Amino acid sequence: MILEIGILVTAYMGVKFSEKSAQRKKLLVVKRKKSPQKKLRKVVANDVEKQNKRNIKISVISMGLAAIRQFIYPPLALLSLPLYFYTAIPYIKRAEKVLVEERKLNVDVLFVFADMMVIAINQYFAAAFSIWLFNQSKYITAKIKKQSEEVLVNIFQKPSKVWILQDSIEVEMPLEQVKMNDILVVNTGEVISVDGTIIDGMATIDQQVLTGESQPVEKDIGDQVFASTFVIAGRIHVKVEQSGEKTTIAKIGQILKSSTDFKSSVQLKGEQWANKASVPILALSGLLWPILGTANTVVFIYSHIGHRIRILAPLGTLNHISLAAHKGVMIKDGRALETLMQVDTILFDKTGTLTNEQPEVRQIFVCDNYKEEEILSYAAAAERKLTHPIAKAILAKAEEANISLPPIEDSKYDVGYGITVRFDDKIIQVGSLRFMTKESIIISKELEAVVADSQTTGNSLVFVAVNHQVIGIIELQSSVRTEVKQMISGLRQRGIKHIAIVSGDHKQPTQKLAEELGMDSYFAEVMPQNKAQIVEQLQKEGKSVCFVGDGINDAIAMKKANVSISLSGASSIAIDVANIVLMDGNLSHLCELIDISKKLNSYLQQSLGLVMSSGAFNMVSALLLHFGVMITLIVNAGILGIGVINAMIPLQKINKLSEIK
Repeated sequence: MILEIGILVTAYMGVKFSEKSAQRKKLLVVKRKKSPQKKLRKVVANDVEKQNKRNIKISVISMGLAAIRQFIYPPLALLSLPLYFYTAIPYIKRAEKVLVEERKLNVDVLFVFADMMVIAINQYFAAAFSIWLFNQSKYITAKIKKQSEEVLVNIFQKPSKVWILQDSIEVEMPLEQVKMNDILVVNTGEVISVDGTIIDGMATIDQQVLTGESQPVEKDIGDQVFASTFVIAGRIHVKVEQSGEKTTIAKIGQILKSSTDFKSSVQLKGEQWANKASVPILALSGLLWPILGTANTVVFIYSHIGHRIRILAPLGTLNHISLAAHKGVMIKDGRALETLMQVDTILFDKTGTLTNEQPEVRQIFVCDNYKEEEILSYAAAAERKLTHPIAKAILAKAEEANISLPPIEDSKYDVGYGITVRFDDKIIQVGSLRFMTKESIIISKELEAVVADSQTTGNSLVFVAVNHQVIGIIELQSSVRTEVKQMISGLRQRGIKHIAIVSGDHKQPTQKLAEELGMDSYFAEVMPQNKAQIVEQLQKEGKSVCFVGDGINDAIAMKKANVSISLSGASSIAIDVANIVLMDGNLSHLCELIDISKKLNSYLQQSLGLVMSSGAFNMVSALLLHFGVMITLIVNAGILGIGVINAMIPLQKINKLSEIK
């Protein structure tokens, strides 16, 4: 009745006023206590979850009272109306924000208008059911998002309690109470829960969760250790440097959680259609009202798809991101998972991506009266601070030969070419043939023959020059990752039309590898900025490009690509730029990623089709079949239920994978 609507509006204005007063008081309390932001957010999140649960329970009671009021005992309005109003507050708030603050008309505003019409025609049970459906949907969405975030973050092991050394006594305490400079005691079979430095003991540690490397590492006094890594053997005392949200693993977890906060293009498309339809539906409802009557006009408004697409699309997307994470793939930007389905071209960096991360030194060519040890010493000293696979290979060879490295005075790294360092009044230059040419360093006839032979075999050469004169060449050979051939075959089966190598290496080794792997093309001797130009050129040709790389020189191309993928253990810049990171460094996950992407797209299309068809059914029922309001709401609830069940399929797969493990 109109009187009841007036009471609701008046009561709502009173609630708004009282809430503003309460909010001001809360802010004053927070300022006085100086509550940490993190704790405050957690309290707010818990309050919201409790409020959602409370609203659902009260909605159920409200429906019961509304049914008794409508069908058995009308005087019960004194009880049913306040309960209805209480559960409708969040709904009305959202509509008010859109209408007043954003100055828009969307599905929230339409549905509040429709609910008021339902009350006006005394269909109290239908109005209460509509609010219950809204609160239930809100609760399900929040709960599944929370579950998805927990699945993402719980990939990393984290004990709830740890042992701390205090006055030579080991004391057990909750992990959240650990502070910087505490001494953590970790034994065989336990998980390290902080980032820190070993101050006593030694251990063999599995760091695969963090670095992707399956080979355990030996850690001794002075070495760094990281949270969520696992002590296979040994006992260590770790001085805490970072704990809680400041650890490396926690930062990765935050990236994973943030990947859930996005809208898919299907969801955006659905919401866009829904928002555009809001004004025409309202206008058409006004025209149909005198013809169809209030009940059928309400049914017509309830045919709007906005609520259902806004719930179903994110649920499925979140769960597919969780499935990928459970398989060891970190999706930093959820949109990349959706975009991956349109990718038809994949470009691979060569060294460290298609080949094993670290090549091996095959042999060293020397000039004049120099010795191999001198060549290796100069090269290793120059490359000491670099993390490129070639630098690691040279340093590993120097360590194997027990060569002590001379201190360098200064260095200049020319990305894609080489490095120049100085010590003992000598200028040492280490890099590619292209670097030597750029620096106007002459290559002797003898060395030209070495270059020609090496390029034929497909191996890489690193030139070492002292005072602008080449004194030797280090030849490196690399092996292809074991999973690459099968991965390329899998990509072909999944419809990838063009696969190519983009490398800064010479033409012969790049061509040889491309032919060996059955690539469609290759780009050799490419500078970092030119890698990005190749990506842009392919995009201009209408291709959707994914770039897979691991080095600093890949970063520009990765930024330009439609989707960028890196591997754990790659350079920090490559990992920062990448949309997706393969946490265990296994390229075979590319095929699984495409499968998950296609399943997500299929789900999103199904969800859109489902809500569109239910909306069309409700419109037809309003115009021709004259179904009641309650039947329309039941149809909406049924469609939503089917969509939610469909959205949960990826989580069921995660549970099965967990059982197998």
